[in-house]
Amino acid sequence: MWIRRDIDSLTLAGPTGLTIGAFDGVHRGHQALIRWMVTEARQAGMQAVALTFDPLPRLVLGHSKNGALSTLEERLDYMAPLGLDGVIVFPFDRHTAAISATEFVTWLVEKLALAGLWVGPDFALGHNHEGSIPFLEAMGAQLGFAVSQFGETHCWDGIPVRSSRIRHALKTGGLDQANDCLGHPYRLSGIVEHGYQRGRVLGFPTANLRIPEYRLLPANGVYICRVYLHGKRFAAIVNVGTRPTFDNYPPTVEAHLLDFSQDVYGESLQLDFLHRLREELRFASVEALAEQIRADRVNALAWLQADESFPHLSSGA
Repeated sequence: MWIRRDIDSLTLAGPTGLTIGAFDGVHRGHQALIRWMVTEARQAGMQAVALTFDPLPRLVLGHSKNGALSTLEERLDYMAPLGLDGVIVFPFDRHTAAISATEFVTWLVEKLALAGLWVGPDFALGHNHEGSIPFLEAMGAQLGFAVSQFGETHCWDGIPVRSSRIRHALKTGGLDQANDCLGHPYRLSGIVEHGYQRGRVLGFPTANLRIPEYRLLPANGVYICRVYLHGKRFAAIVNVGTRPTFDNYPPTVEAHLLDFSQDVYGESLQLDFLHRLREELRFASVEALAEQIRADRVNALAWLQADESFPHLSSGA
């Protein structure tokens, strides 16, 4: 799957089948739309391409400062297995937001040799979302491309999958619901930095992750995670929160890797959130907190032993 970020020099030979979206989190709905587009584009003799935006429009337009479900690199990783020929990363800023639907669609036709456009429910593009489905169909009839609209994708309790629903589930502790709607574990990626060394004092050293400010943190609590480091996989207990036993520090993400003792300062870790063990609690003493962490470890190991994706818990399993 090729990736193009330089749109100024971009020209595709075509014919091109295209889908457009932020694709934040690349949830089940996004996956179904992309797979459908790939299948139909190939049957029609087109290359299958997705166009996504970076930064996410909702961040640029002020809808949320910390509500992103994924980084760009994570989005591209999730798209890679879906059968696309390529992905165009279109830079998004206030200027991009002001482009009219007519101008944007004309660019797609001229630069990408657009022959087919596949879109999700309630799709619209261009300034003030003027590029509605009827608008696009009219432009397609004029400029020579077809428009196909995909329906809703449902999961969990039969409600349509939406990024807003996933954000709400994560914020309120509904990790299972969020992961089911995503179709994969929720992921946070970050760089390990020096913290307050509280975990080491307690006997459970942790890796403190610096997470991009725009990312959505799950609800405060203790989680079981799958951790990726240098292509190897480890299990971890992860605390998200303010450490109330130590007087409510700023929110942090701290990972205690099981069966692992290497120095990882400055390393990049990926955390896949698998299961929420409990809420974050305030304890009367450091000793009580340490006792709870020991119990968390026992519970995490029991959960992992029952999980087929973790048949072994040794380093690099």
